[in-house]
Amino acid sequence: MLRLFVLAQLFLLSLYACEGTFTPCINKIKDSQSIYKNTPTVLVQNHQRIVYTRSTPNAVVVKHDPFLSLYLVKDETGFAYPFHFDAKLQLKTAIVNAKEAKVGRMLQREIGLNDFAKYSKSLSGSALILNSCCALEGIVTPDGVIEKAYLKHFINSKEVIYGDIGVRLKEDKNGTVLVSASDPFMQKNPFQKGDCILAYDGKRVLNAATLMQQILFAPIGSYHKVKVKRGAKTMHFSVKTDKRYGGGYLSDTFLERKGLYFDKNLHIVRLGKEFVSYGIKVGDRLQALNAVAVNNQEQLRLYLQEHKDYSSLRLERNNFDFFVNIK
Repeated sequence: MLRLFVLAQLFLLSLYACEGTFTPCINKIKDSQSIYKNTPTVLVQNHQRIVYTRSTPNAVVVKHDPFLSLYLVKDETGFAYPFHFDAKLQLKTAIVNAKEAKVGRMLQREIGLNDFAKYSKSLSGSALILNSCCALEGIVTPDGVIEKAYLKHFINSKEVIYGDIGVRLKEDKNGTVLVSASDPFMQKNPFQKGDCILAYDGKRVLNAATLMQQILFAPIGSYHKVKVKRGAKTMHFSVKTDKRYGGGYLSDTFLERKGLYFDKNLHIVRLGKEFVSYGIKVGDRLQALNAVAVNNQEQLRLYLQEHKDYSSLRLERNNFDFFVNIK
């Protein structure tokens, strides 16, 4: 009996070994049910799965990442070969589901919580990005690919917290890393929109994706040295990592730091206790700040970055407009 068990284990191991094609990876997804009812439910540890879903899964939740809509849930199936992240041999990658695979490449890296990675090929429905050893490179969502660095961070973190030094980043056509937005409500935030970030902790900044990972994964309260070029001036800042409040599937208008969260149409979906005393309710729609109309999160973020003022809010509830003055 023991010999049969060992042979069965060796057979399964060979089935999912690196061989240069993705047929074993298709079989592994199918056998482990890592895409179930068109939802990624990736077996990443024995008896634990990462689930990407916009609603709470019907399972025992170990932890939840609201920024990336990830859940780590308990699994009782006991499949022997979970997906791992690191492989010594990486021949190529593909987008894979339980039926097919298409070999491709990553066109764009994931830049923080707001800009998911982009892959060169697509499949209908849910899929994973795997390398030819069937190691996990990313989870495909309708908004792009969540890269393995974020999946590993989610699994390994005791608490789902991201760091923030008050910047959102982008790259220009030359690959220069620029500050695309600066949080006006972070205390002692030295950055301005348009700053070019040259170095972080004494090392040259190579790209926005890597730098944003360093910022997001840094311990809260840790200090870092940042070299910036602003116009013709080169400047050196010492910054303290604070807690990130918005981004990803949470709104990112900078008012999240104050306790206000919005959907895409600026309906309030969550608010801090201090705003309840003003009569504001979940479901109210923000229409204007200080008599300036805002129609989406980007317009709201731009206004706040320039004016740092949200003292007068015009809200709509049940087709009735009303004003709230914030002191």
